[in-house]
Amino acid sequence: MKISRIETFQVPPRWLFLRIETDDGLVGWGEPVVEGRAGTVEAAVAELSEYLVGQDASRIEDHWQVLTKGGFYRGGPVLSSAVAGIDQALWDIVGKAHGVPVHQLLGGPVRDRIRVYGWIGGDRPFDLAEQARASAEMGLTAVKMNGSAELGPVETPARVRSVVERVATVREALGDDLDLAVDFHGRFSPAMARRVLPLLEPHLPLFVEEPVVPELSNRLPELAAASSVPLATGERLYSRWDFDPVLRSGIAVAQPDLSHAGGISEVRRIAAAAETHGVTLAPHCPLGPIALAASLQIDLAVPNFLIQEQSTGIHYNTVEPMDYLLDRSVLALHEGHMLPPTGPGLGIEIDEARVREVAGRHGWRAPVWRHADGSHAEW
Repeated sequence: MKISRIETFQVPPRWLFLRIETDDGLVGWGEPVVEGRAGTVEAAVAELSEYLVGQDASRIEDHWQVLTKGGFYRGGPVLSSAVAGIDQALWDIVGKAHGVPVHQLLGGPVRDRIRVYGWIGGDRPFDLAEQARASAEMGLTAVKMNGSAELGPVETPARVRSVVERVATVREALGDDLDLAVDFHGRFSPAMARRVLPLLEPHLPLFVEEPVVPELSNRLPELAAASSVPLATGERLYSRWDFDPVLRSGIAVAQPDLSHAGGISEVRRIAAAAETHGVTLAPHCPLGPIALAASLQIDLAVPNFLIQEQSTGIHYNTVEPMDYLLDRSVLALHEGHMLPPTGPGLGIEIDEARVREVAGRHGWRAPVWRHADGSHAEW
């Protein structure tokens, strides 16, 4: 089962797919991407492929160790994301070789279904209440919203109240039987986070995500102590070493991304580390079907799973994840949950003809936001 060929495909709206083929005809798929830097990650995959072609595809852990440590310089989003997609594809191959889903190779499922949430926007609010009610009508039991547009280091009372009012609007639309998560994309300064988090307490968010940028993770203990609101972070952390101080900081929810944090192999280790601190797992996944399928395999296998992000309907998308599948029902919603994929490997069948048809440099870039004075603002 030697690796014979590795290909990458940039596909709309902003994703990068990876195909690994073995000399006995098995094919595995992965999704190695940094949103807005797909071409950079694609170049990293090409460099790593020089080592992988000709190697035994079943030696997943050995390949993970060599790819992450063998180049002397380690870590960071580009390398970790390249390795993540390769890791996903290798698990897909080995699962197919054994005829079982990946979660069976990880010890079998610890749950029978996976709770998921959907997105309703919020940074540029438009009919938030209507979007929230529409999500509930689809059967979702939880939604996530952006909590604000760009924010200054210390905002006016009016801007502070507007943040709280957005959350209140969605909470009122959802009622108390559904969950609401609020993502701030690191737009708060520590001072703003301390001011706003207590004001969100009456609306009982499931969690508040990335109140501050990851460079300020050393401030998380004081933010966790400032209110009863559960804090979540991790989409911009790429290894168990990155997560170690954060897991000790008082956060409630770890959010590694299966396409950024070293793939299935590393995220399972991050989940185990999180469990030792009483931290739950909610994998980040505003991405495509391969990243979601890999996430579901982890969700089924780890005991401290909380909820899964998925990108259907997200405002970034011009194409939906299911559009690249031969069988869309595998990732269908069932009363706010997804059912365990039963197919071998990652459990999905990629529509390879469609991928090859639409592949090209999509050129998606993260927006550049600015404050009123012209200075850069966190997006």
